[in-house]
Amino acid sequence: MKAVKATLLYDGLGNVQRDVYVVFDKNIVDVTKEKPKEAEVIAEGVVTPAFIDGHSHIGMDRYGEPYQEGEANEQMDSVLPLVDALYSIYMDDKAFKHSIEFGVLYSSVLPGSGNIIGGKAVFIKNYGRDIEDAFIQYAGVKAAFGYNPRSTTSWKGTRPTTRMGAIGILLNWLIKTQKTIALLEKGKKEPEEVEPTVEALIPVLKGELPLRVHVHKEDDIAALLMIKRKFGLKITIEHAGDVHSRETFEKIKAEGVPVIYGPFDSHPYKVELKHEDWKNARYLLEVRPLFGLMSDHPVTLQANLYLQLRHFIRLGMSKAEAIKVITHNNAKILGVDDRLGSVEKGKWASLVVWNGDPFSLENYPTHVFAEGELIHEADW
Repeated sequence: MKAVKATLLYDGLGNVQRDVYVVFDKNIVDVTKEKPKEAEVIAEGVVTPAFIDGHSHIGMDRYGEPYQEGEANEQMDSVLPLVDALYSIYMDDKAFKHSIEFGVLYSSVLPGSGNIIGGKAVFIKNYGRDIEDAFIQYAGVKAAFGYNPRSTTSWKGTRPTTRMGAIGILLNWLIKTQKTIALLEKGKKEPEEVEPTVEALIPVLKGELPLRVHVHKEDDIAALLMIKRKFGLKITIEHAGDVHSRETFEKIKAEGVPVIYGPFDSHPYKVELKHEDWKNARYLLEVRPLFGLMSDHPVTLQANLYLQLRHFIRLGMSKAEAIKVITHNNAKILGVDDRLGSVEKGKWASLVVWNGDPFSLENYPTHVFAEGELIHEADW
């Protein structure tokens, strides 16, 4: 077994411990004040859990490739639940290496927001050798409200020009799937008779898979919550960048809907984001629905995910709570908190050792462990 000495441990649950040892093999075996006799102490410093990016397109839009080669959006139709983000990821994207160097070891990768339903989201290891090795589990089905799906009228298939048109297309497929489920349950339709697109949406209508919805504006969020109630959907709100009131976050919390917020530090390049401001996050912190944070890579670089936390800290969040946002909170929203997101006995030994406080600009990870294996050691 191995161990790292944590002069300061941010455990991912909002707690801080000092001068403890994290003992591990593939999983965490113990967190103890006593120096372990049976384990070699191979690193020392400030320790955090590995960071988790709640929403990205890493490996789909890639370093050093022209934008024409990007694969975040499939243009063949506007409703594509069978499209699978996993198959457009290249693990040799250099961004993965940079992310690992700054402690981001896990990514939720989603199709883009040009389609009404863009396809399956996937949760992966950034240190995977190839997509089969990197795959952990599916993480919902991507959908998009607002400007983006109505901005792609030049793409193929049935395309909306208005927000009401986009929602109309979505409702058509939700109602069609709902009716199919009813026919199957009554024995009036055989499973082999169900068309593949509807079959792929059945788990969404049954609440077995979350619909992960790109949505920025308050009115679009209100529309989404109305549809969520109508069909009994399980959803996550992705972005919420234009929300500039307490009331909308209160609605979201009352519905029990988690938010993957952000990204901070991106350019608000469209009217849909005219109210975007980092200070809007104060409403999020006042209301406190369950929320995590995204890079939306390449919109902001995934390697810089933890730097976005400075805005939460400036708005009054503690450093330990800020670390929780990109560890335990993202893990919980994505359904992997049984394995990741905190430094606890039995969890994967995916740890980052820093040469000082991560929130001081001169500091950086010296050692990065993934499932107990040292996968990065700083050489300067």
